[in-house]
Amino acid sequence: MKKHFIVLLAALALAIGCQDKAPTSEEQPVRGKPPVARPAAGGFTGTALETMKADRYTYVQVDTGTEKLWAATPEFRGKVGDTVVVPQGLAMQNFHSKTLERDFEMVYFVGAITVAGNEQGPSQMAGTSFMHPPRGAKDSKPQIEVSGIKRAKDGKNVAEIFAGSGELAGKQVMVRGKVVKFLPQIMGKNWLHLQDGSGAEGTNDLTVTTTTMVEVGDVVLVNGVVSVDRDFGYGYSYDVIIEDAEVTVE
Repeated sequence: MKKHFIVLLAALALAIGCQDKAPTSEEQPVRGKPPVARPAAGGFTGTALETMKADRYTYVQVDTGTEKLWAATPEFRGKVGDTVVVPQGLAMQNFHSKTLERDFEMVYFVGAITVAGNEQGPSQMAGTSFMHPPRGAKDSKPQIEVSGIKRAKDGKNVAEIFAGSGELAGKQVMVRGKVVKFLPQIMGKNWLHLQDGSGAEGTNDLTVTTTTMVEVGDVVLVNGVVSVDRDFGYGYSYDVIIEDAEVTVE
């Protein structure tokens, strides 16, 4: 099963809701059982019993004292034996990791799993440690070929969205591009950087938030509302961003 199936609404910590799809193309439903996404009732704390690296996620088994639960995160800096804090996230039932060749009755996908005592407040619990740099900061992008991408019918390219952002603010736009960076489950959303070969530094890379799971290198069609001068707090702000977009992998 591919990465394009849609899952249900899931709540994140600090009253931030989220929606998501299967975490990556490496992750598959358990054979014979459809994957089910359920909102997590709340985060949990316990001892890390086991860690496993798969694709872009690290799976961590946590003993809460009453049960043993699995969580997955893009990055885990703890070790077996640490007391860890797992925030609310996307609870995936009947899940299979192709990389690990392992079935999970339930696994919670979250933005960050922290070692107890190392929490940095709401921003880290919501996963902002994996967010994009604030406005004006340099961000290293994967070296991905983005030439030859055709403009969407009745759409705009990335450079045109930046150039016309004043008039486009609050309006729906369509743009086709290639995903050059992807971060899941940040403040209840998935974040991607989109390029199509247009624009120069500062106007060639468009940030998009969505509930859709994609992979770096995917060519996608984005349909969403342009926001300008968007400030998410904690120093993270964007001159131009497309929020809550419909994203179709082509």
